[in-house]
Amino acid sequence: MRISLCGNDTLYDSALVLLTEEDCANLPAFDDEMRGVIATLIARKDFTGKKDSFLRVPMTEGTMYLSGLGKKDKCTLKTIRDSLASGLRTAGKNRAKSAYVPLAHLKEHDGLCFALGEASGLCGYAFDSYKTKDEDYEPFALDEIFTDINGDEDISAGMKFAGAQVFSRGIANEPGCAVCPATMAEKAESLAREYGLECDIWDEKRLASERMGALLAVGSGSKNPPRLIHLTYKPKGTPSKKIAFVGKGITFDSGGLNIKPDNFMLTMKGDKTGACNVLGIMKGVAELGVTAEVHGFMTCAENMPSGSSYRPDDIIRARNGKTIEITNTDAEGRLVLADALCVASELKPDVIIDMATLTGACAVALGKTRAGLFVNDDDLAGKLLTASENAGEPLWRMPLDDDEISESMKSPFADLLNSGPRYGGAIYAALFLKEFIGENISWAHLDIAGVDFRDKVKGIYCKGATAFGVRTCLEFIMRL
Repeated sequence: MRISLCGNDTLYDSALVLLTEEDCANLPAFDDEMRGVIATLIARKDFTGKKDSFLRVPMTEGTMYLSGLGKKDKCTLKTIRDSLASGLRTAGKNRAKSAYVPLAHLKEHDGLCFALGEASGLCGYAFDSYKTKDEDYEPFALDEIFTDINGDEDISAGMKFAGAQVFSRGIANEPGCAVCPATMAEKAESLAREYGLECDIWDEKRLASERMGALLAVGSGSKNPPRLIHLTYKPKGTPSKKIAFVGKGITFDSGGLNIKPDNFMLTMKGDKTGACNVLGIMKGVAELGVTAEVHGFMTCAENMPSGSSYRPDDIIRARNGKTIEITNTDAEGRLVLADALCVASELKPDVIIDMATLTGACAVALGKTRAGLFVNDDDLAGKLLTASENAGEPLWRMPLDDDEISESMKSPFADLLNSGPRYGGAIYAALFLKEFIGENISWAHLDIAGVDFRDKVKGIYCKGATAFGVRTCLEFIMRL
């Protein structure tokens, strides 16, 4: 998709996507006829400019799409990004080939060009590769966007951010019959070849020799053996920082022998989203040419029930030697992450960030719009919260200092229990992961269980996987 600079006098023959605030007083410098059309729509209450309001207006030359931003004092870059995506998506779905998007009237907001690049890259994605196309089916058609503000570099960077998130979404949406741990490894190898990344894959034999007992246990019930995937990006010259990302990659989660109820098993193809996000981040850092050295670890397994599955009451040993008594085979994500966090810690990075669809408890606590942030470093917490605000991916810092929950993690027969009491489940999982972080390493855990899947189209999101967190992590890296 191309994005080009032009003036307000440009004749658009396909679509005009116009973002307006609730009072509709702040409009681009249109001619009197166009302003009169908009004034009439407002007077008739056909369009109010309220947040998420939308109106499609056929005109003699193309179609106008009015997208509301809400009250001026509450309008943020996230509001603008979502509104842009909604307008551009609707124009594209209505077979417009090009669109004019004036933004100069919103110039008090920083980052408009970047947001336009993100919205244009995100709005056209849909997971429809398995749908049989009939004669009336038309894919997203928009391939050129014109605007009235200049910022080619920011637009390009925004599109790269969006491309990384779309890449993650595409893999996360694939069903378990199409993507298993070996498939994830193949996708990582393909990405490494394309971008010149280093790639190391540990199969089940290597995992055994490397003492990856937790990951092997989780994958023991499936005919598809587990994999640890390690991608490395190294910049030209001396790296400014060393950062490691760790992603949970359960390609399908049945719950194991503690099998999930049927209504909880749907969407469990998305239990690999953390690992898919790491793939997207590695694509993004390579395209952006960041100055940090970046490592991406993905722990991939399929959690299935069978005669070879790990069991409740089993005691397993993680890479760092700690033993874990299994009380619930459906608390498997923290196990696969434990081994990977040990490996990542051995690199002695400045920062480790892990991402996982880890606990339903976090989804209950924060709902479907915010992810939980657990962090052992206040400075890192501040940087991630700022990055998440700029990316429009809200994080909420959660506690990581609960002595009572820590006490409940102790096993009478091993070092740790893999699951605990009902209450404080997200905190329990985070404290469990903390046991596998090396000393003097800044670490953050993102529990994205509540935000990784959408059942309806809204703003930058389509139905299915969101890849929530990819752009936040890229923003964090770029700000370093």
